[in-house]
Amino acid sequence: MSDPVTTFTWSINTLERHTADGIVYSVHYNINATDGTYSEGAYGSVGLEAPPEEGYTVVAYDDLTEEVVLGWTKTALGGDEKVTEIQNALQARIDEKRTPTKAHGKPWE
Repeated sequence: MSDPVTTFTWSINTLERHTADGIVYSVHYNINATDGTYSEGAYGSVGLEAPPEEGYTVVAYDDLTEEVVLGWTKTALGGDEKVTEIQNALQARIDEKRTPTKAHGKPWE
């Protein structure tokens, strides 16, 4: 029997932006991992650098999509390598729940 497959779901919790121009400067995100039986999650925030003044088209705040902002978030975190590191940490926590290596309690109760 093979181990269950873990699904990782990234989502945006909220954005912080400048009201004058709509430029997003901070993203708060969630990652949920589940294998159908066990689940784990993480929350974080990451700052975004302002786009350069020339040669860059700013996406209007009202036109942003979660997909676009998740791309910015993952890039700001450090790209695929950091995304994999975060997901591996969540996977390790699920694996520990599935097959515990530590326990607590008293043998007489």
